[in-house]
Amino acid sequence: MNEVDKYISSFPADIQQILNKIRKIIREEAPDAIESVTYQMPAYKTNGRPLIYFAGFTKHIGLYATPSAHTSFTDELSEYKHGKGSVQFPLDQPIPYDLIRNIVKFKVMENESSRK
Repeated sequence: MNEVDKYISSFPADIQQILNKIRKIIREEAPDAIESVTYQMPAYKTNGRPLIYFAGFTKHIGLYATPSAHTSFTDELSEYKHGKGSVQFPLDQPIPYDLIRNIVKFKVMENESSRK
């Protein structure tokens, strides 16, 4: 069991399902991403640059994709509590997995273009 497995397993089963689905999305869209636990949450890097982080909480899932991604998805994120580089998806609402997938795709392309 690696660090991310341990992190996810520390949550109740219903939250584990959500975290595992987010992890799966990241792995599908960024299969070469380096996975670790940073700042006490799952973290992913591509091309030596941060890609995305996520975290489970009692009442929400936190997604951290840096300010550039949040600027690019301003309209889609407007209904959620968010900051400069973070967003909270409440657990009492459907998790927007398609939006998460699009954010990950955006970050993969951004990290790839910064490498060139």
